[in-house]
Amino acid sequence: MQLPAEAVSAAALIEVVRLTSEPVRPAGPFTGDSVALWTSEEASSALALIASLPGSEQHRCGFHPGWAVRAYDAGLTHTLFEAQFCFACHEVRFHGPAVPPPLAKQFFDPAAPESRTLLARFRAAATGPGMIRP
Repeated sequence: MQLPAEAVSAAALIEVVRLTSEPVRPAGPFTGDSVALWTSEEASSALALIASLPGSEQHRCGFHPGWAVRAYDAGLTHTLFEAQFCFACHEVRFHGPAVPPPLAKQFFDPAAPESRTLLARFRAAATGPGMIRP
């Protein structure tokens, strides 16, 4: 999977989001709860894992992502990009100022070991002792 290279090198923090709500209007943002913040090695490892996701063909499900990651710069002032993952239709949608149009929609193999590892990390973040609670 291709990630926006400059944004990846500038990313200092990754926010993991459990998406729970559909957009209010077409092309609007999905919303959900922040469940974890990954910094330094954990953020780098997650981005490397995402970059290693093998490609796939699109499967129709209507795009209902369950998870997203948001990458922030070192000052935590700008969201570099957000990646929304739909494990049903094999699609990742990237949004943000650092995302060139050719990278905005990509497909991955959710059955691949890398994808299963990523999903396990997401689930562990949502249920682990370090979960962010309101």
